[in-house]
Amino acid sequence: MSGQLIPCSPAEIGSLFLFEKLSPEQLGRLCGEGRVERFEPGPVYAEGEPATCFYVMIEGTVVLSRRVGGDDVEVTRTSQRGVYAGSMQAYLGDRVQQTYNNSMRVTEPSRFFVLPADSFAAMMQDWFPMAVHLLEGLFFGSKSTQRAIGQRERLLALGSLSAGLTHELNNPAAAAVRATATLRERVAKMRHKLRVISGGSYSRETLANLIDIQDRTAERVAKAPQLSPLEASDREDELTDWLDDHGIAEGWRIAPTFVQAGLDIDWLDQVAAAVDEEILPGAVGWLNYTVETELLMDEIEDSTNRISHLVDAAKQYSQLDRAPYRMADVHELLDSTLLMLSGKIGRQIKVVKEYDRTLPKIPAYPAELNQVWTNLIDNAVSAINSTGGEGTLTVRTAPDHDRLLVEFRDTGGGIPAEDRGRIFDPFFTTKPVGEGTGLGLDISWRIVVNKHHGGLQVESVPGDTRFQVLLPLTAADDDTAPEETV
Repeated sequence: MSGQLIPCSPAEIGSLFLFEKLSPEQLGRLCGEGRVERFEPGPVYAEGEPATCFYVMIEGTVVLSRRVGGDDVEVTRTSQRGVYAGSMQAYLGDRVQQTYNNSMRVTEPSRFFVLPADSFAAMMQDWFPMAVHLLEGLFFGSKSTQRAIGQRERLLALGSLSAGLTHELNNPAAAAVRATATLRERVAKMRHKLRVISGGSYSRETLANLIDIQDRTAERVAKAPQLSPLEASDREDELTDWLDDHGIAEGWRIAPTFVQAGLDIDWLDQVAAAVDEEILPGAVGWLNYTVETELLMDEIEDSTNRISHLVDAAKQYSQLDRAPYRMADVHELLDSTLLMLSGKIGRQIKVVKEYDRTLPKIPAYPAELNQVWTNLIDNAVSAINSTGGEGTLTVRTAPDHDRLLVEFRDTGGGIPAEDRGRIFDPFFTTKPVGEGTGLGLDISWRIVVNKHHGGLQVESVPGDTRFQVLLPLTAADDDTAPEETV
């Protein structure tokens, strides 16, 4: 937006604190290359536009704002004479993209000294060469430090995730190993029992009955009902009595296995009716081995399925085989992150999922959103651990006008009021020394706000802290079309 041009007075320009140490010749050059403009209430420049000018306010009221999602959030409002904004990094030239990093408007008629960006850069180089070198070093050094520590933070998160995944994988893997060893032993006993049976004087019909009973018993195992502890205990007592009454040795050892397999007295009565009394103990022993092998194979299947599920979750979390930008289901991303972090979350923290499953897929960078979830969950766990280690983490999704809300709520001690305005600043952390880099929330902000054109905000009181991520339901005009999931 252009304003009304007004003659430039070196004396007036020299009274601004930025220029008060300049010589008359330097002030003359400023007025020669710059200009004074008067702006009526309204916008002066918009965030993201090419940064062509450096503005210094002579009089008036200026408001600076940043775009968060679809909203402009006011960050500064001042009437202080001499405040400045605009192309403040013009001295860096083409090494940095020169765009306005905020929007500026005035709320009353205001006058500015306006200096073209290339003139500002040339004057900085001519008048303050050492200062420019120092500023360049600070700027690029800060960027390099941010990248290095950001990479360190990602590596720390990866180490934590790897430890959690290893812990989660170890349980089903160990269960599968134990079950396999036991299964080998049971199969050996079945072979021995088969030799005994085949060496006996059983008729073809009796052997056929045994095989039929074995097949039907295996089918019963696959359909075994879930019993309460009390129901299981009562049935074990009934089966033990039945086995004792029918001369089956150590019935109390066999009964729990039969109960786990879903067998009852009616079933054993059918077995007793199908075979002669003298071979009933052998038949029951044979069925016991059958049940044990079926249960062990079920355990192995459950364990290997668990391992497969964990590997799938790891792939989902890392997005190794997915397009970087695609239509994504946030619930899948949240679930994979929670699973990957389950070891760190621990058993003392209760995780509650309040998902709105009717929400559509959204255009996103899934791997980077998983990094946001990781940072926010890690902060929530740290907050809960700092107050004793017991609490609740609630993950909620819901529609929010034209955006999708993902909320992480923890019952930790909360964020002090004096810190809330700084938590998204780079390198600011409330964690003990050595436990945080201060870049987790800064990285999350950049991913959500800058890359996804969304919003990230926090509400906090002791016992109830909520980080809210707001993501657009549709792609921004400057985003490439996302790929659909296969």
